[in-house]
Amino acid sequence: MDLVIWTLAMMLALVVGLFVLLVSGVVYTVFTDSVLPEGIQGPGKLRLIYGIQVAIGTLGNIAQNLGLGTQITFVRYLRSKALRTKRKEDAGLITQDVQFDGVPVRVYQPWSAAAGKRRGILFFHGGGWVFGTINDYEHLCRYIAKETGSVVVSVEYRLAPEHRYPTQFEDCLNATLHFLKTAEDYGVDSSRIVVSGDSSGGNLTAAVCLRITAMEESSDLPALCAQVLIYPALQMVDFNLPSYQQNQYVPLLFRTRMVFFFLQYLNGDMSLGEDVLSGQHLPVEIKNNYRRWLKADLIPSEFQVRGHKPNLVLTHDDDVYDLVKPTLEPTFSPLLANDAAIERLPPAYILTCEFDVLRDDGLLFKKRLEDKGVPVTWYHVQDGFHGIISFFNNGYLTFPSGKQAVDNIVSFLKDI
Repeated sequence: MDLVIWTLAMMLALVVGLFVLLVSGVVYTVFTDSVLPEGIQGPGKLRLIYGIQVAIGTLGNIAQNLGLGTQITFVRYLRSKALRTKRKEDAGLITQDVQFDGVPVRVYQPWSAAAGKRRGILFFHGGGWVFGTINDYEHLCRYIAKETGSVVVSVEYRLAPEHRYPTQFEDCLNATLHFLKTAEDYGVDSSRIVVSGDSSGGNLTAAVCLRITAMEESSDLPALCAQVLIYPALQMVDFNLPSYQQNQYVPLLFRTRMVFFFLQYLNGDMSLGEDVLSGQHLPVEIKNNYRRWLKADLIPSEFQVRGHKPNLVLTHDDDVYDLVKPTLEPTFSPLLANDAAIERLPPAYILTCEFDVLRDDGLLFKKRLEDKGVPVTWYHVQDGFHGIISFFNNGYLTFPSGKQAVDNIVSFLKDI
């Protein structure tokens, strides 16, 4: 009996020790690896969320080292438990899980009678093409459907690393084409269909719009009504824009993490990371060709006051360039589309956050659209960070600016 008690005591001590070690490591990482600039909303709550993410990532790494599965798989599971908001049935909506041309989607339809056909909204979730599910965005999609009286279609596209580019784009494109062709089956006016998404979902939104507008001239497809881009990731050419330098250590998206996500989407070769970060992944002539659309000088001066150091790189690695060539395709980097493609795009709503590495992608795309005569509605969250709309109604972890941002999106949609 004494041996049993001693064994249990040792096991308990080990568990407690490991827990203390984990907590200590998380606290150390949160306070040493991240920077919360003056003016960012809810720094204490943001540190807590980041700490949860660090803990999940650490546990995922431990699980992988123990042979329990890959870190990404384990992190997906833990994120679904720790960060997902509880699903609440809403008497005002009909929800159904179906497939659009083989792509799983969740359709949210208002119960109430409508005077005519409804607006349709496709939503592509964020998560760096690696994480995220329609369950994670359940609360947001329900809110948008209810507040706008629209039919919302949330798309469960396939993820990396199991599936690489262009799988995610093709899933979203096929789901959109199916909805355009079958809108009336859901009581939707096919001339009032909006494509939307956040972060990597914003990338997919712009890419889908580019492809569909190119198809419209040679098909009988109805035109898309609008595109909603919520802090979108739009290019893999330059990771030294002002927002990338200013916010490189700001949660919830670090500069290095964005490179990780892009490379997971592309081919999974993380050895390319340093070349991409430094700008040595592309020849100088290629980068110069895109400077008319992609350079710090095109960003308004008020977004450069927190500092920017030009990054002049005159060399590149040919082997790396060969591997990253697909990133220059407009369906991978929509900001690089030619002028003719840009001017065909539907009116846009673009949301940016001040403390977000992707801020300048949104600002540069806004300028490109406006220069070609495409109407743009722009909303800037002055105290916002990447991912803030995911915390628009999360109890203690709610950020008022996230709620204001979501309501601004709703207001834009209701006017369509």
